[in-house]
Amino acid sequence: MSFHVVSPSFANKEQTVLSSWLDYEQTGLYSQGMATKIQQGSVRERLLAAANELFYEEGVQAVGIERVLERAGVAKASLYSTFGSKDELVRAYLEARHERRRERITQAFARHHTPRARMLAIFDLLAESSAAPGFRGCAFINATAEALGSNVCNVAGESRAWLRSVFLEQARAAGAAEPEQLARDLVLLYDGAMVGAQMDADRDAAANARRVAATLIDSATA
Repeated sequence: MSFHVVSPSFANKEQTVLSSWLDYEQTGLYSQGMATKIQQGSVRERLLAAANELFYEEGVQAVGIERVLERAGVAKASLYSTFGSKDELVRAYLEARHERRRERITQAFARHHTPRARMLAIFDLLAESSAAPGFRGCAFINATAEALGSNVCNVAGESRAWLRSVFLEQARAAGAAEPEQLARDLVLLYDGAMVGAQMDADRDAAANARRVAATLIDSATA
C-alpha cells in the first residue's frame, strides 16, 4: 500500500546537516548551554546548526544574528553570501525542521503496514519528541507567533498542509466515510497535544491524544 510522504516544496533541499544536528531525539542538546563554537561542516551547515539550536531554544526574534554568527564560528559576510538575510536563514531553519519531521514520519511508516497504525505512529513520534529534554513545542507555531512575515507563514503553512495530506491519504486508505473530516480532526488533536505538552509540561498529552485519535479512527472506519 502506498503512502504520500514527499513534500514538493522541500524535496530538493540540501539535507547533509539534518542527520547530525536536527534529530528531534537530541533536542536536549539545545538547552544545555552549548556556548562553544560549532566546528564541523560547511559554512551553510554550521549556520543552520547554530540557527536550529538558538532559534528553537530562545526564539527567532530574541536571537540576534551576531549570536548565530558567534555560535557558528563564521563571519557576517559568510551569512549574507550564503543566505542573503536573517529572514532567509529563518526560512532555511524551518524548512530543515520540516524535512526532519518528514523523514521521521517516513521511517515510522516503513515500520507499520496499516493506515490505522501509520496514523497513530505520528502521535507516537510526538510523544517521543515532547518527552525529550529541551522540548520547546512546535517550531512552526513558535516562529509564527513571533514573526508574522511571509517567509515564516509560507513555510509553516506548507508544512501543515503536508501533514494534513499525510493524514488524509491514510484516512482514505483506511476507508473512512469522511476522510477529509477525519484528517482535520487528527491535525487538531496533534496541534492540541503539541501545545499541551509545551504549555502545561504535560508529558502525557501526546499519549492522550493518541488514545482519542484511535477512537476517532475506529469510529470513522466502522
